[in-house]
Amino acid sequence: MSDLGSGDEGISGSKYNVANMEGSSSRNEFESSIKGGSGVEQELATKMLQIQSKRFYLDVKQNRRGRFIKVAEIGADGRRSQIYLALSTASEFRDHLSSFSDYYASLAGQNTGPPNTENLPEDGKLKSEMMIKDYRRYYLDLKENARGRFLRVSQTITRGGPRSQIALPAQGMIEFRDALTDLLEEFGANDGGRFKGDLPEERHMKVDNKNFYFDIGQNNRGVYMRISEVKNNFRTSITIPEKCWIRFRDIFNDYCDKMKKSSDSITAENNLPTSSNSLK
Repeated sequence: MSDLGSGDEGISGSKYNVANMEGSSSRNEFESSIKGGSGVEQELATKMLQIQSKRFYLDVKQNRRGRFIKVAEIGADGRRSQIYLALSTASEFRDHLSSFSDYYASLAGQNTGPPNTENLPEDGKLKSEMMIKDYRRYYLDLKENARGRFLRVSQTITRGGPRSQIALPAQGMIEFRDALTDLLEEFGANDGGRFKGDLPEERHMKVDNKNFYFDIGQNNRGVYMRISEVKNNFRTSITIPEKCWIRFRDIFNDYCDKMKKSSDSITAENNLPTSSNSLK
């Protein structure tokens, strides 16, 4: 059975110059447009696969939230689609690819002729799985149409946002899985966005009729300190990201030093003998 050209069903995208995709500037613009500018990102590694008439780019990237893999599909007509996978999700996806590949191999052994669409389910799905990572959901559907069999991977965001998807020809699932395995062996399956050690305990201090609480926590953006001021059952607080603690401390120390110098100067002036006292 030939899978040539399979997988374009329902895929949305836009035309662009494929040659420009080789340049990092075009890929950065492509990524910032889909992610809305999530800050400075570093590209750690990249792989390119040619599967039938399509190119697939697997880019390992890192930003302040951790490491992830951007998978971009480039069609023969210049159409592009992409999804984003945390490293832990990429590891789960790699395992699913093995399962889908085994199932596809069993189908290929049963039928070596052209696709028989009469016996297919109405939606064309042969096997499906789902992955969940934070607010993202990934739907994996091995499908068949008149052109052949393909794995469609759809990414949705539960809190709203566009649906993005890629379509991988079924014959390329093993090659794609092996490329993912190489990247995961090099970079691991740890997203790197969360602190794995023990966080410091909370601290408290009281000044006059005010209470100050210092709490250390973390979320998907990293470790932070929350400083809360409590007075008469009213609470106000600020949150300071861990990455700027040292700068925050330096500014605070600078003010402390300046206030101490100013206080010492006033004390010294007050202790100077007056002219009347010196005459006595």
